[in-house]
Amino acid sequence: MMFLQILRPAGMTFWRPSSGVSCLLGLVTCLGCVASFNITPMTSGLRSAFSATRSSSMLGGTQRAVTFDRLLVNIGNDFNPDTGSFRCRLPGAYYFSFTVGKFPKKMLSVMLVKNGMEVQAMAYDGYQKQGRKVQSQSVMVSLRPMDTVYLLLQEKPDYAIYSNVGPYITFSGYLIYPDSTSSAGYLNNHLSPPGLHLPGCPPSIDPYYDWRRTTPSEEPRSAFSVARTLSALGESRGRREREALTFDVEYVNIGGHFNRTSGRFICHFPGAYYFAFTVGKHPRRAVSVKLMTGRGEVRAMVFNEDMSRRRETQSQSLLLSLKKGDSVWLYSQQEDGYAVYSNQGRYTTFSGFLVYPDVESMYRDRTFT
Repeated sequence: MMFLQILRPAGMTFWRPSSGVSCLLGLVTCLGCVASFNITPMTSGLRSAFSATRSSSMLGGTQRAVTFDRLLVNIGNDFNPDTGSFRCRLPGAYYFSFTVGKFPKKMLSVMLVKNGMEVQAMAYDGYQKQGRKVQSQSVMVSLRPMDTVYLLLQEKPDYAIYSNVGPYITFSGYLIYPDSTSSAGYLNNHLSPPGLHLPGCPPSIDPYYDWRRTTPSEEPRSAFSVARTLSALGESRGRREREALTFDVEYVNIGGHFNRTSGRFICHFPGAYYFAFTVGKHPRRAVSVKLMTGRGEVRAMVFNEDMSRRRETQSQSLLLSLKKGDSVWLYSQQEDGYAVYSNQGRYTTFSGFLVYPDVESMYRDRTFT
């Protein structure tokens, strides 16, 4: 990704010496910019989001990184469609999702990669017969400045991704929670807005920011993203208590509200939460995974009864209104003939985060406790 440096053209002045007030204000502003990298949240730099699409197919062996020809959103200019790479400017927790089309008579294997070598998650379909379909995947990742995230297609010629003017291939990401505790400086991946601006200075004040949120403790935060690297096979052992699907990889766990050992998320802040999960289908087994709340209320599910040798992924997502103490978990059918597939490529992922807190409920809880 290219970085654009802002230079002062020869002969240009930023304030008029004849105006004492203007000079003082300009000096204070400049010194404030260069004196510290600990930028306050009142900057437009705290917003980062992108969404891009690709309208043509891509064959394995021609190139690895998936690039894009249409940019729908690029708040912060942190995504480069020509390279397909997102470069982190602000440390924090980011949510990424992608959908790719399967090319007829080709296999599909696309990985979400961090810093060129760390596989975060993947979408896969090993079905090589005629037919087109789409596969999706999503995950939340904790990023530091200069980290890069992009999609990689399996380089062998047996693999490909399909798209047309539809398009089938999309890639999106956005900052969920900035890391306000980080001592790293915020990078500038974009041209500054018109007006006074020096190299290294943050952008101007964001008019949409609520100044009343002065500290992170005043803003409830809850987010998690986990993955499995092992398959989970069902067994015929008669009737037994439903067990939550557990996870061995933790990407993000803001607030510590998700327990990998138990596989359960416990709501601490009432409000509206977004949940998304992707599971891998095991060869010769069906897949049936349900998103559950409480003691076993089914909220959403994925299902595939294909008993062939093929491996693929299935995805689902929804919003839930939760109260304090509510639990959310995934349940994989435990009978023989069912399974969830995963390996180090991390086919199986589970993410969730608070979208809007229920401020009235939180106020009542604080008042009466």
